[in-house]
Amino acid sequence: MSGADVSHRNDVGGLFRAHYTWLCARLRRYLGTSPSVEDIAAETFVQLLESPGLTPIREPRALLTTIAQRLIYQLWRRRDLERQHFEQLLPVDPIGGPSPEDQAQFSQTLKHLNRTLDRLPGKVRATFLLSRVDGLTYPQIAAELGISQRSVSVYMTRSQALCALHSANEPLNRTSLNRTPQTRRSA
Repeated sequence: MSGADVSHRNDVGGLFRAHYTWLCARLRRYLGTSPSVEDIAAETFVQLLESPGLTPIREPRALLTTIAQRLIYQLWRRRDLERQHFEQLLPVDPIGGPSPEDQAQFSQTLKHLNRTLDRLPGKVRATFLLSRVDGLTYPQIAAELGISQRSVSVYMTRSQALCALHSANEPLNRTSLNRTPQTRRSA
């Protein structure tokens, strides 16, 4: 570990001690009493720690706020996607809707898939999400990310291989998710 790395770690540690409580209070304005507040605050400092520490930070609170807001937007987007996928995969039961067990199982599957996708490098993950979630074509993705169409193809192959591995390790219980109200067994 170089001296610059130690210095950067010490700087981020000082920022953490000086601003963590303030950042949590600021995040509570956006998220209320959500348990995500401390997670996002901690992840903000982790991202700061992982970034290269080449220049001194003149406005630490502005930087921390910007990083935290990006994390909040990611959280909100993830929740919106989870809700959309949940609504698409589970049939509407006019009597009572999906059972709490089905909801919990599906939610856990989506969280596991999200952790799986988080293992992908940024552009590979972005390529996958732009294709599968936003429905963009390969040329549109290439233009959006500033990469070649060949890279888009390679990134999609890589992300699909990881998703296939995810499916093999965590099979989605499709029988419970695709039940129609007529085939649902009463408990």
